[in-house]
Amino acid sequence: MRRARGAVAPSPADSVREEGERHTSPEAAAPARSRNGTPLRFGYGTNGLTDLRLDDALGLLADLGYDGVGLTLDHMHLDPLAPDLAARTGRVARRLDALGLSVTVETGARYVLDPRRKHGPSLLDPDPDDRARRVDLLIRAVRVAADLGAHALHCFSGITPAGTDQDTAWKRLAETLTPVLDAAATAGVPLAVEPEPGHLLATLTDFHRLRRELDDPEPLGLTLDIGHCQCLEPLPPAACVRAAAPWLRHVQIEDMRTGVHEHLPLGDGEIDFPPVLAALADTGYRGLTVVELPRHSHAGPHFAEQSLPFLRRAATTHAPPGDPSATPEGSTA
Repeated sequence: MRRARGAVAPSPADSVREEGERHTSPEAAAPARSRNGTPLRFGYGTNGLTDLRLDDALGLLADLGYDGVGLTLDHMHLDPLAPDLAARTGRVARRLDALGLSVTVETGARYVLDPRRKHGPSLLDPDPDDRARRVDLLIRAVRVAADLGAHALHCFSGITPAGTDQDTAWKRLAETLTPVLDAAATAGVPLAVEPEPGHLLATLTDFHRLRRELDDPEPLGLTLDIGHCQCLEPLPPAACVRAAAPWLRHVQIEDMRTGVHEHLPLGDGEIDFPPVLAALADTGYRGLTVVELPRHSHAGPHFAEQSLPFLRRAATTHAPPGDPSATPEGSTA
C-alpha cells in the first residue's frame, strides 16, 4: 500500500517542466492561498476528459499546473473490471509520481457495471446479487486507491428504487457500505460519501443520518460537491463547507444554479467562489478540490485550461469571514 500524497517534493519530471515544458501563465502557476496563507490544492476530474487517453489527460493536467486529479474508474480510464488491474494501477501510480500529481479515486462512472442502466446497479437495488456487484466494485476501488496513494475514495448511495420504502433503503445502504468501510479501514483510505441530488443520500442532513445508522465509523467521511450545495442545501455553499469541515475528505467544484442540477463551467452559474475557497482554506481542508464537468468532455482541455486560473483568482480575492453561526452538526467548535 502506498502512502497517500500530500505535498509532493519536485520530481525530475517537474524540474524539466519548470525549465520550459509547462505552458502556463504566471497567474495559473502561482500557488493559491487564502487570506491566512493556507495553500489550496486543485485538481480536475477525468470524467470531464473522457475523449482523452488517461496518460494524455494526466500529462495535460500536469502541464497546466494542477496539483492533482479526480480519477473516475471507467472503461476508458483504468477499467476496474478488466484483467491485470494491479499491474495497470502500478503503471498509473508511476505516471502520477513522475508528474507530481496527487489523486482521489472516484466511482461515479455511469455505465461501468451495466451498459443499460446509468449508475446501476446501486447499493440500494432490491436484488442482493446486484447490490453485491456494486460492493465488489467499491472494494476493488479501495485497493486501487490504496495502491495509488489516493487521499480518499469517493462514492454515493444511488437512487431509491421504485417500491422501496425509506427505512428499507437506509437499512440496505448501511448494510452494503459496511464491508466497504471495513476494507477502507484496513487499507487506510477514507471513504468519502457524496450527497447527490435525487439520491437517497442527497443532503448534508442525510449524511449525518448515515453516520448515525453506522454508529459513526472512523473511515466514513464526506465528499462535498460545491455545486450541489448551491442547488439544494438551505445554507450557502461557504457555510456548507464550514458545517461539513470535521468530516470533509474530498471536494468537487463547478458552478450551478439554485434548484437546477446542472454542472456548469466556473463563472456560468450563481456561486460566489471567493467565500467558498476561503472557507476551505480557513477550516484546514488539505485534500484536492476537483473541478467536475462530466458533460463537457467534448471540450475538456479547454475547460481544464480555463478553470485553474479562475480558481486561483477566486482563492486570492478578498472574502469576508464565514458565518460563525454555521456550526457543524455534532461539533462543539
